[in-house]
This record gives sequence, structure tokens and C-alpha cells, in this order.
Amino acid sequence: MAENNKDLFAFADFDEYESEHIAAPRYSYWKSVWRTFFKNKFTVATAIFMVCIVSFALIQPLKSGYSPMIAPNINNPAMKFLKPCKDYWFGTDNIGNSVFDAVWSGARNSIIISFICTGINMILGIVVGSIWGFSKKMDKWMIEVYNVVSNVPFLLLAMILTYVLGSGFKPLIFTMTVTDWIFVAYFIRTQVMIIRDREYNLASKCLGTPTWTIITKNILPYLISVIMTYISREIPSIISYEVFLSYMGLGLSSEYASLGKMISTYTSFMNGYPHLFWIPVGILAIISISLYIVGQRLADAADPRTHM
Repeated sequence: MAENNKDLFAFADFDEYESEHIAAPRYSYWKSVWRTFFKNKFTVATAIFMVCIVSFALIQPLKSGYSPMIAPNINNPAMKFLKPCKDYWFGTDNIGNSVFDAVWSGARNSIIISFICTGINMILGIVVGSIWGFSKKMDKWMIEVYNVVSNVPFLLLAMILTYVLGSGFKPLIFTMTVTDWIFVAYFIRTQVMIIRDREYNLASKCLGTPTWTIITKNILPYLISVIMTYISREIPSIISYEVFLSYMGLGLSSEYASLGKMISTYTSFMNGYPHLFWIPVGILAIISISLYIVGQRLADAADPRTHM
């Protein structure tokens, strides 16, 4: 009986390396981000809609060849103030130009300006803010710079820079970025200060890890969702600023199409032709809201706490 029991059992081999193996599924942060992002059907539909409308705004003006400096139908009264129809989807304006072409040309400029300005503001803001949050010496004088800049009205600064630099594409980008990156830097500085003294950062510092390595490896990855949230607000905000400045005559010059200039011009036709005013306003709202929603959803997906 004892011999039969010995046949039923066998000693297991011991493997030192195998004993250290953790039986857990492999985790990829960005795969988890996209999995979480595409899990929501509304988010996917909004993202597809945003990509389509932004792509159309960027491509359509290249095909139409619209220019606000050229008005081929200005001397033809029959082409002025046409209602939306098969040939002119959004109708024509007071000088006979296609409102459809004008709106998308203005939207293209607004999107390009917002993307460029957001990129400049975020790159400068993240780099400066990261160092600012770690350096106590830098904090002493940067906080004074921030206090001065934050108390200067943006519209007043924009007016002064417009008179000095003139209106145009590059001057407007400079106007929108000359101070805005400081607010991004202050936001990042606050976030860095919150987590810079946590145990794992103190341990890295005691082990002699360079400050910039701590920032790039320990801190910034932790702030990805926060940065994405800021970007989701920054892009629509800059679009609104550009439209407002152009509406006030402080933005793009007359050689560039602008939603702000269109809204300003078409306001006087509200009584007889209200669609001229509401069409560019509607396109502006659709682009801004879709960019904001997708940005917020991506920021939520970038939060590791949503990956459970």
C-alpha cells in the first residue's frame, strides 16, 4: 500500500528565477488609454465628427481658392444676398461671395492659429513650469513676473502689440503667446510642487538622480491627464480669443479670412439676413465644443485611475 502511494506523488523541481515571476498581465499605459477612450461610443462618435470637421476645414479652402481680397461678384447685384441653395449651401453675402467658402476659410485660419499657439504655450509652459516648481531660487523672481503679467489686461496688451507690430498672422500668434505661456507655467509649477516631495521623489534625490531626470521620469508622466485637461481648454479658448480680437479689428489683417471679421461684418445684416450671422457663429461653436469634448474625454482616459 505504501509503495502504491509513492507512485502517486513526485517531487517538484525548484527554479529560483521562476519563483520570482509575478503572474500578472502585461500592462501598457498608452494601450490602456486608447482602450478606455474608445470604450465609450459617444466619445468615439464625437472624435470621428471632430476629425471630419477639422479635416474639412483644413482642406476645403485649399480646393475653393477663396480669398477675402477678391470679390468676383461685387458688381453683379443678382449674386448678392442669395439664400442657401444647391449651388451656394450657405448663400452669398453683401459682395456676392460664397458664405460657405468664407466660413471654412476663416475656420481654417482659426484652427491653425489655435494649434500653433497651444503648442508654443504648452511647450514653453511645461518646460519652464517644471523647473520653476523644483527651483526655489527661480520661484522667487518668477512669481513676481507672474504677478505683474496676470494683472495686465489681455485686451489692453493685445491692442498695444497690434499697434506696434501691425495686424497679421505672425503678429497675432506672437500676441497670443507672449504672456499666455506664463499662465501654463504657473499651473505646471503648482502641480509639480504638489508631488515633488513625495517619498519616491525624495528617494530618487537621495540616490543622486539628476533633477531633470526626476522631472521627466517621475513627475511629468504623472501629470499627463492634468496636462491633457489643460490642452482641452486651451485650444477652444484660443479660437475664441482669435475670433474676438478679429471681431474688434485687432486680429488678422484684411488679406486673411476670419470668423471674427465675418461675424462683425454680418452683424449689421441681422434684420434681413440673420443666417449670415448665425452660420459662422454656429460653425465656431461646433468646432470649439467638439474639440473640448474630445480633449476632456482623452484627459479622463489618460488618468490611470480609470484603467482599473
